[in-house]
Amino acid sequence: MAKQADQHAHNPKTDPEPGSNTIKDPDDWTTGDQPMTGAQASYLKTLSEEAGEEFDETLSKGDASKRIDELQEKTGRGT
Repeated sequence: MAKQADQHAHNPKTDPEPGSNTIKDPDDWTTGDQPMTGAQASYLKTLSEEAGEEFDETLSKGDASKRIDELQEKTGRGT
């Protein structure tokens, strides 16, 4: 017999504050020194253009994350 899902169960995807374990300093990422992801590169390119700043395609995942935060602040996208 299939177990019915509890319709009132907590869904972490819809939680506005999912918890501190989802927020980690990029300096502490185990993969932070790997090349940035395609999604990071695309978003960073967009933010760089909006901010009138140079896009650095050589950033690591961790550095790209920090740069995205900086440019979101500058462009107002981070609010």
